[in-house]
Amino acid sequence: MAISLAAIVLAGGQSSRMGRDKALISIQGVPLLQRTCEVALQCTAAVYVVTSRTEQYRAVVPDGCCLVQEHPLPGEMLPHGPLVGFAQGLAHTHTEWVLLLACDLPLLRADVLRSWMWKLDQAGSEIALLPKTESGWEPLCGFYRASCLPSLSDFIDQGGRSLQRWLSQVNVNAIAFSSSPDEHSRDRDMLFNCNTPEDLRLLL
Repeated sequence: MAISLAAIVLAGGQSSRMGRDKALISIQGVPLLQRTCEVALQCTAAVYVVTSRTEQYRAVVPDGCCLVQEHPLPGEMLPHGPLVGFAQGLAHTHTEWVLLLACDLPLLRADVLRSWMWKLDQAGSEIALLPKTESGWEPLCGFYRASCLPSLSDFIDQGGRSLQRWLSQVNVNAIAFSSSPDEHSRDRDMLFNCNTPEDLRLLL
């Protein structure tokens, strides 16, 4: 049975630690945002890019992706963080599951994501399936039921802005990494995100 899946790519951060726009940094000649979208398109044809900078990113977002303008909440200014961007993107989807991705995952692999996708068919009542490391949940490279939107919206309406705090209140299950040592390392490496110039130097 085909998995009902959309993807949301978050590109609304300030990139303050990097000192320049992470989404537009090129790795092997390809901007990070473009690369993330291309990987997402190998998992689903429904890809939404949530950002407050739609015009700046239009040239690097692949055809077929939908740009979603992130809007400030009443009485607040952007950026709100990933949780609000996720909720605003989720409102545009029409699938059972959503793959949520940060735009700064240079080692992201479609084959790994697709292997994780098949676990969705065996999902129980959990609202999300996410990778988990010794540091905790990895919320910006995992799967969520689209039906979590009311829970997200209520949390935001109550002043919540932390994705990790919201996750602590809902039913989440861990995506197991491969038991093969090489593949286990590959799975973990895929979660590496590029936040600082030092991170970038590790890739170059």
